[in-house]
Amino acid sequence: MKADLSDLNAFVAVARAKGFRDGARAGGGSASGLSEAVRRLEAQLGVRLLNRTTRSVAVTEAGQRLLDRLGPALLEVETALDVVNSFRDRPAGTLRLNVPVSASRLILPTIVPPFLAAYPEIRLEVVAEESFVDVLAAGCDAGIRYDERLEQDMIAVPIGPRVQRFAAAAATAYLDRAGRPAHPRDLLGHACLLGRFASGALTTPWEFERDGEVVRVDPAGPLIVSVGGAIDLAVEAAIAGSGIISLFEGWLRPHLDSGALEPVLETWWQSFPGPFLYYPGRRLVPAPLRAFLDFIKAGHRA
Repeated sequence: MKADLSDLNAFVAVARAKGFRDGARAGGGSASGLSEAVRRLEAQLGVRLLNRTTRSVAVTEAGQRLLDRLGPALLEVETALDVVNSFRDRPAGTLRLNVPVSASRLILPTIVPPFLAAYPEIRLEVVAEESFVDVLAAGCDAGIRYDERLEQDMIAVPIGPRVQRFAAAAATAYLDRAGRPAHPRDLLGHACLLGRFASGALTTPWEFERDGEVVRVDPAGPLIVSVGGAIDLAVEAAIAGSGIISLFEGWLRPHLDSGALEPVLETWWQSFPGPFLYYPGRRLVPAPLRAFLDFIKAGHRA
């Protein structure tokens, strides 16, 4: 059975976006065109791939199985077609990156604008999320992760600062009211603002280190936010005096510099290695990704 490649691409776009409008927005087509393509594919296959309501689109079991196989396959097709890019004066095409929200906030802003200026024929698509996905299955060319999250068969290239720190901070008004912790264990008596990963796990224990001594504490507090999209809410709550927050130093630095937040236990802030851009080593590197790698290796690491 042969299916039209454009219809398969339409199905993948809608399934990943969980909607025809968002799929069209991501792919540059029209919602009606995607809808017709998916209907045509379902009619040809004789099976429903998507459950549609007036408000949402959900992938059926058959659709999910097809999506799991199509993602990597279509990426290989793109890679094969990308071979002709080597005959162009300038690389062109789409580069898809899967990154944590922290990287989209702290690493990419100083890299993306000059990269797009240097390669105007490349379209960059960035998916920021906290769940750890198979970049190929997700239809992405590469991702950004920290060392402990890298898979064994991936090629990793340093990106961003090579040393980062976790910082703890609170509003001066809160510390004047509740007292300033002198030791990490003092946090157990404070209101702490926490995060929750998509897996359901909390962003605890908080870890501190000084002179070789590592201290882990499990604080509690009045606010728990989802890691990624709601972290700014926790930052604003800390600024408003709701409690102590622990986060990437780079995320809190503007508020520390402005005085909106005051450092807490600064001599205990723990350092950790910076992130890596990673991609599968078992396939040809698409021209847009090769251009991005060369750009990073040339020193544009943030």
